[in-house]
Amino acid sequence: MTHPGPKRDLIGYGATPPRAPWPNGARIAVNFCINYEEGGERSILNGDDGAEARVSDLIVERRIGARDLNMESCYNFGSRVGYWRLLRAFTQRGLMATINLVGHAGDLVPDPLAAMIAAGFDIQLHGWRWIDYATLGEDEERAHIRKGIDQVVRLTGRAPLGNYAGLPSLNTRRLSAEMGFLYDSDAYDDERPYWSTDFARPILVMPYSLETNDSRFARGEGYETADQFVTFIRDTFDTLYAEGDTMLTIGLHARLIGRPGRIKALHQIFDHITAHPDVWIARRGDIAQAWAAAYPPG
Repeated sequence: MTHPGPKRDLIGYGATPPRAPWPNGARIAVNFCINYEEGGERSILNGDDGAEARVSDLIVERRIGARDLNMESCYNFGSRVGYWRLLRAFTQRGLMATINLVGHAGDLVPDPLAAMIAAGFDIQLHGWRWIDYATLGEDEERAHIRKGIDQVVRLTGRAPLGNYAGLPSLNTRRLSAEMGFLYDSDAYDDERPYWSTDFARPILVMPYSLETNDSRFARGEGYETADQFVTFIRDTFDTLYAEGDTMLTIGLHARLIGRPGRIKALHQIFDHITAHPDVWIARRGDIAQAWAAAYPPG
């Protein structure tokens, strides 16, 4: 029986992974992803059947058929305060990041998005809504992706290079390939990019991370304090740096890391990483393009 969706690859690069083509002989590429989700989460205000219940400082049962004002307020902190605090943290040091853009959130909260774009951050799509795309049909998912592409073209003058649904369907990667993306980030299975040739057009897979990700503050397990986040990121970075030829993604959420008791963690992470030579802190699209140029499909 043939099953839909991408094939499952349990082997990967094996014992002989390729040398990474990072500029100036860098040992590691580090990409910070700012998840721009606030306003795009589940809410009856967005036509959903109930409120959001994920990735906030609240651990609650999902409220159906009604608003959850506490949950909305937690998300509002990210758009009102957290985005700006994150932007200052990066621009004060001249560092680059990638925006994981939920399209509807970008429409509702345009000002910090415009400021991040002006600062040079690139964009990968993160759905038109922050929802489970496995619950949508193929045509509706395609329409969401098309809306996101059109939005980024309006904002930046060029189409986004990458797509990260976060909660993908079995169709997501194929749709990303068909719609011309260079890369797809819905994977957690490697520390280097790799090509997927499951579909008519090859697409580069850029593995993301749920470990080196501040969402662990909000999952009821993982980080409780800023120091714990710093320790885990530091230890991960040190291992990958020693091995070399690797990539590290650090996921951030303005409603989480943007809180005053946690933002110091980001500054300490910056301090540790920038104290090492031969580190490339780069936008996700730049990493994908460097890999694709050095290792084209096939």
